[in-house]
Amino acid sequence: MGNTIELKDCVLNLCPLDNNEWDTVYAEALYRKIEADASLLQQGGICDFVAFVRSGSFVYSTFLDNGDRFTTDFAFAGDWVSDIYSRLNRSPAFLNIIAMEPAEVYVFENNVLEDLYKRIPRLERLGRILTENAFMRMVRQTLNLQISDATERYLNLLQEQPQIIQKVPLYHIANYLGIAPKSLSRIRKNVAGRH
Repeated sequence: MGNTIELKDCVLNLCPLDNNEWDTVYAEALYRKIEADASLLQQGGICDFVAFVRSGSFVYSTFLDNGDRFTTDFAFAGDWVSDIYSRLNRSPAFLNIIAMEPAEVYVFENNVLEDLYKRIPRLERLGRILTENAFMRMVRQTLNLQISDATERYLNLLQEQPQIIQKVPLYHIANYLGIAPKSLSRIRKNVAGRH
């Protein structure tokens, strides 16, 4: 399963809390083990949670009308996962969030989060930072797909998420980069030849 990142370290790094506040937050977290290939969220369902990935990895994907699967993102230990659009609008999820390996998560359901925000107002800072980070990641990926060539997209991905080659099947990486698996193999060979 690889790295394990603790929820407390991540939360306190983004939002300093005293011991009583932390104990309140931790008491509301639902610990779950997720098997490989199991869904944390299925496309079409309503996303009513935010989850912290303690260990393992996830792939975000959606099924297109023609049945093809399109990979939109990845999450690793220390990341937060959710379908923000579905969660905030209470609308059907566009995304599947699927474990690529056995994983452990701490889940915060929406109603619990809202209650925590009322009880610990400065915890809203955590929610704001997570939403801002998700937005910046989405913008970066959209721009990357629109203005970078395939080799640049691959190199950007390696720079931003170096663990990805060890953790993610190449067909997911190729799909995420918007290229065919054969093109990714060629790019990887060319990049390796330069170093």
